[in-house]
Amino acid sequence: MLGLLLTGISACTQIIKPGRQFTAYQPAPGPDYALPASWAALPSRLDSADAVPRHTTLRDQQQTAPADVFYVHPTTFFRRESWNANLADERLNRFTDASVIRKQASAFNSAGRIFAPRYRQATLYSFFDDAQSTNGRQALELAYGDVKAAFQYYLTHYNQGRPLIIASHSQGTFHATRLLHEFFDNDPKLRRQLVAAYLIGFKVKTDEYQTLRPCADSTQTGCYVVWNSVEWGNEYPPFAGGVATNPLSWTLDTVAAPASLNRGGVPYGFDRLDTAVVDAKVHDGLVWIHPPKPLGYPRFLLPGQPQLRHSFHIADYGLFYLNLRQNAEARVRTWQRQNQ
Repeated sequence: MLGLLLTGISACTQIIKPGRQFTAYQPAPGPDYALPASWAALPSRLDSADAVPRHTTLRDQQQTAPADVFYVHPTTFFRRESWNANLADERLNRFTDASVIRKQASAFNSAGRIFAPRYRQATLYSFFDDAQSTNGRQALELAYGDVKAAFQYYLTHYNQGRPLIIASHSQGTFHATRLLHEFFDNDPKLRRQLVAAYLIGFKVKTDEYQTLRPCADSTQTGCYVVWNSVEWGNEYPPFAGGVATNPLSWTLDTVAAPASLNRGGVPYGFDRLDTAVVDAKVHDGLVWIHPPKPLGYPRFLLPGQPQLRHSFHIADYGLFYLNLRQNAEARVRTWQRQNQ
């Protein structure tokens, strides 16, 4: 399970390894999702998911949006004092909100009301842990338990039969992929509510589900989308053979989509739209891109992990921000027409 993302542990990655076994730590108290503080984003209040890139005409439209979005954020906990984050860590919460809630979850605030739970995420090292160890697996299992509890609370108290988008990145996708197994794959009623799942930044197998299938075009509903951005011409074995969707054409074929189809990337500074920022081509579970010329779209660089030097993992959302935003809107409109 843990070998899906990265292989091998170098001396450099040891600096983020927790100092004790998982069982030697007392996990921080779990969340109570009846409390607003247990959510990074709720549509009933002002928060980072309401943001739009500066110097653009984009607008938050959650108050009138016809759908809901359940967004599971990626890893923002990199420290070694424990295997799982503490939800009372305000410094970590502020970082999560200012980074991924603002720069990823916000991509959906014109299509749906955004619900983003805080959860006791596993520390980054969990994905590097030795295959013979159970520490990383136990940390991820604890994290998933929180995500599942949040989703159950959302369904009971917030959804009220509304169409639903599942969105995630990296560790969030690790958990969201499992949510789809447990809640949607064998539940026709809930599956009918699914607009689409955007399972970005992690490997999802082509035969992952019994019923759910990858989206074949830009308006299909009840399906899922996956991509992992890598510099053109490079391989990345841990993601080989997975699903890859071209986020410019929204197809699964290997035809290269030109940068002219890129309606707008948003750099890490969240301060502009860059049109035609990159092209895209599906290749063996990856989306190949030529590196963007504008500054602000970082690679995923980690000491001691040279295989990551070609990855644009951190920019998976930013490179295709406006295409993603408009696609979510289009799929919601299609869902509404199909269910009138």
